[in-house]
Amino acid sequence: MGWWFLCLVILLPSACRREESSARVDRGAEVEVATLSSRAPSTALQQTSESCRECHAEIFDAWSGTDHARANQPIEEAEIAAAFSPSREVTGAGSSFRAGVREDGPYLTALDESGADHRVVAVLGYRPTQQMLVETAGGRLQPVDMAWHPASGEWFNVFGEESRHPGEWGHWTGRGMNWNSMCAHCHMTGYQKNYDEPTDTFRSAWVEHGVGCIQCHGALPPDHGESDRGGGGEWVRDRVLAQETCAYCHARNESLTKEFVPGESYDDHFRLTLPSTPGAFWPDGQQRDEVFNWASVRLSRMGHAGVTCMDCHDPHTAKTVLPMENNALCMQCHSAPGRSMAATGLAAPVIDPAAHSRHPAGSTGNQCTACHMPETNYLQRSPRHDHGWLKPDPLLTRELGIPNACNRCHEEETVDWAIDHAATWYGDRLNSRQRQRARAVASARNGDPDAASALLGLLADEDIPAWRATYLQLLSGYSHVPEVVTVARAELEHPNAMVRAAALQVVGETEARSVTLLNDVSRLVRLEAARWWHGDGGSQPNFAREFENYLSLTLDQPAGRLRLAQYQARRGDLAGAEQQVRQAAAWDRLSPAIHEFHAEILRAAGRSADAANAYYLAARLSRDDGEAMFRAGLAYAEAGLRAESQTALTAAVRRDPSLHRAWYNLGLLQSQQGQPDAALESLANAEVAGPEEADYPYAVATIHWQRGDREAAYAAAQRCLAIDPGHELARRLLQR
Repeated sequence: MGWWFLCLVILLPSACRREESSARVDRGAEVEVATLSSRAPSTALQQTSESCRECHAEIFDAWSGTDHARANQPIEEAEIAAAFSPSREVTGAGSSFRAGVREDGPYLTALDESGADHRVVAVLGYRPTQQMLVETAGGRLQPVDMAWHPASGEWFNVFGEESRHPGEWGHWTGRGMNWNSMCAHCHMTGYQKNYDEPTDTFRSAWVEHGVGCIQCHGALPPDHGESDRGGGGEWVRDRVLAQETCAYCHARNESLTKEFVPGESYDDHFRLTLPSTPGAFWPDGQQRDEVFNWASVRLSRMGHAGVTCMDCHDPHTAKTVLPMENNALCMQCHSAPGRSMAATGLAAPVIDPAAHSRHPAGSTGNQCTACHMPETNYLQRSPRHDHGWLKPDPLLTRELGIPNACNRCHEEETVDWAIDHAATWYGDRLNSRQRQRARAVASARNGDPDAASALLGLLADEDIPAWRATYLQLLSGYSHVPEVVTVARAELEHPNAMVRAAALQVVGETEARSVTLLNDVSRLVRLEAARWWHGDGGSQPNFAREFENYLSLTLDQPAGRLRLAQYQARRGDLAGAEQQVRQAAAWDRLSPAIHEFHAEILRAAGRSADAANAYYLAARLSRDDGEAMFRAGLAYAEAGLRAESQTALTAAVRRDPSLHRAWYNLGLLQSQQGQPDAALESLANAEVAGPEEADYPYAVATIHWQRGDREAAYAAAQRCLAIDPGHELARRLLQR
């Protein structure tokens, strides 16, 4: 199996999900862990936010009613009467329901052939939008895609105009919208998913609805009020550790453990999504998909300097500590003499907003956040400020399609207009590291062979660990370059766990067997080493147990089944691996990655025809991916299915005419099929697209020779030797 098989799970995008998360209040000093259904609750008693009220009344009152407190509400506490009364039809993007109230509460009745009744049992979210949770089979709760917007009094579809269909992973009834797996960890306190793999059911439990006290402070000892530690322990006094508790929910990530305990290291429990993931970030690091801010902070210059969540946000009210509208929030650091930053000891630069922004005081353009924290809407009506604090750079919009804050405000103006103003006002100050990063990241994402050099150049003096990890993740696609491997090996000694783990993605199997890495202080690094490990657990039983515990976390999702399949394939259990992949495909039938992985397993099992069909299915699902169709063409050729191979190779070059190897293989196949004219045309295209490949003109020479055209054969052989003077076959042809 090739490198792609070994690295697939690394490259799989993490869904917009959380494995573990956060909290609110069911009134009562102590409550039983309960569920929304009628199932018998656990008998375990837990502290709730109400338990803290007596001693912390002021904080409790500040927290009550916030978005955190109401992150998830049982139906009897939710304020949704206006959404269901009067009864009405709610329709959008293929979904259609009648919203109304019955004796046992609000309902959404499907206006399709099913006519299914869905009783609303809880509400997900509070502001700006609310999604209705309905209970389905197997203990599942699903947020319906038609959501309520209290500010406007309107129903809307969270997917906009994008229609999703029953049976798809991302449909509201599918696993991509399953509350137990995707939402609850960050909307409940003390949540336990309790997935039962044999029955594919949930017995989820929790302490209370919403994000409450113990979710952030942890369970407290009975005598904590009598000690001098203060609520939550010593870690609360460490602002970096404290904000990593915020990151538990405010990050796009993959969980490595079943439970995160406040005060522990974030990187010991999560794998953070970085700009190496194209769908999540723009190449400069701006948020693209919903990434929930924490990664942006870690990538930012301000975050690296020591700015934390609590510098800007009150953790109990969730409000900013100072107003944003008049720049007071930002000027707490950027007013003279400039606040000294904890991590670097350097003072923040002093900024005059009017002079710096070139916009008058009181205008939108004068607000720091408008330019350096532009908003992006998610789920149609949920705006999120970017927390990377990047420079608006219209030139990157023209070069790479990256949005810029100037044109976000001045929608009526052109990008060139914005470029001219930015160049006039700021000149070479915009020709910064931000541009270099964006260009290198975009180049690497596109598979540019020269990108490795640019990434290595940036890595040489990059001081922000999250960016170092990003470069290394991208360099994993260039592990055939000796210098890349050398640099990555050195990065295995880096003090930051994200960097060490990313370096492992480059050096892979060669270094992962190191006892040092298998016993790294960080679980993130240990589990990254596990991706390349082939042992049976005999020599490293604790390591094997930890890895298998990690694999068990997401067996309710297709990505989790794929990880388990990869593990089984490494251990030689191809039958078990195929079983897991088939389950993943049943749960997410439109995923190209799943079918490609299935193809790799089938190929390893010697089932070449079945493998080729799986490659072809993956390629058809990847509508614009020429490389995927090229792989299908090669697989069909390997299976001896020439007609199917020709069909796939033709589709590959139609999708991407620059695929010179596809043109070459198509030409060879056409020649074998007795189609010399078509073969010569394909090979001519191969020569144009790959002018440095000597085999292409040599193949042309052989076809002309077979047709008796000695002059054309001679000319093609000469072209071959001009590229590669040592090409022995071309020399022999000329001698003949």
